[in-house]
Amino acid sequence: MRGGHGAGLRLTAALLSGLAMLAPAGASARDLRLASWNLEWLVSTATTREARNACLAGARPRLPCDVALDQARSATDFAALARLARELDADVIAIQEVESIEVAAQVFPGYRFCLSEGRVVQNLGFAIRRGLPYRCEADLRELSLGEHLRRGVVVSLYPGTAQSVRLLGVHLKSGCPRSRLPSAAAACRQWQSQLPQLAGWISQQSRQRQPFAVLGDFNRELGPDDPAGLWMGLTAASAGRSAADVVDAAAGTPFRNCRAGQNHASAIDHIFLGGGLQALQVPGSFARVAVPAADARRYRLSDHCPIVTRLKIPA
Repeated sequence: MRGGHGAGLRLTAALLSGLAMLAPAGASARDLRLASWNLEWLVSTATTREARNACLAGARPRLPCDVALDQARSATDFAALARLARELDADVIAIQEVESIEVAAQVFPGYRFCLSEGRVVQNLGFAIRRGLPYRCEADLRELSLGEHLRRGVVVSLYPGTAQSVRLLGVHLKSGCPRSRLPSAAAACRQWQSQLPQLAGWISQQSRQRQPFAVLGDFNRELGPDDPAGLWMGLTAASAGRSAADVVDAAAGTPFRNCRAGQNHASAIDHIFLGGGLQALQVPGSFARVAVPAADARRYRLSDHCPIVTRLKIPA
């Protein structure tokens, strides 16, 4: 389906030179609000109805029966999600757990989409504000480990220009949020097996001196004390790239739950910046967007809240 923790900032001389070329003296810059949001089984009412009937008949449904029977969304729920999207006011949103472009458009009217091409209900991709130049690239199939997991979705912003930015949207294997690795648990083995695929993509962007971001639902509480040693794993698998070449956009921002009733200790949704893009992040702009308590009680929204940061892209 297609629509039209680093410890600090350390840029190589080549990256600094590249950024100087991107931002000539006296040039203005434009804001780019970059976000990620897992929308938790955002599917059409027809798909929910079909799955509910299958569950009641004892047949094989397309959705888990608890989702089909207890978590169906109404038109007012979709409208509430769309209001949150308007308030988020992001230019590009990495979206996860979305059935189709048609369903995503109900939450993000006025956006274009790049969505994964897997034959599943939980797709992922990007919503891109209409008017922003972009190109949908080929999916990162390797991340699916032979189509057993979700692919990565790649989009280029400002393609063919000196301001080109490449984004990789991910939704990694669930079930291993904080276990020490290596682990005998199947979910953790699969999650860790996705690291070299991420590393290979990051290494390719670095070799091309391409500013990039990796963002989405990592299904893992990543941070400087993460027992998985994520960036150590990426470094080993990407020919010795420094961990400081990839920076957590949330670095220095205290974690806070974003809606009533949540008691998470850390985030599993992340935005990582690299290839020099980290130098363009507006300091203090990262946020986990709070959901009004009344809306959280009244509507079927999502078990994730949007995260967002702001970049200054040279014009």
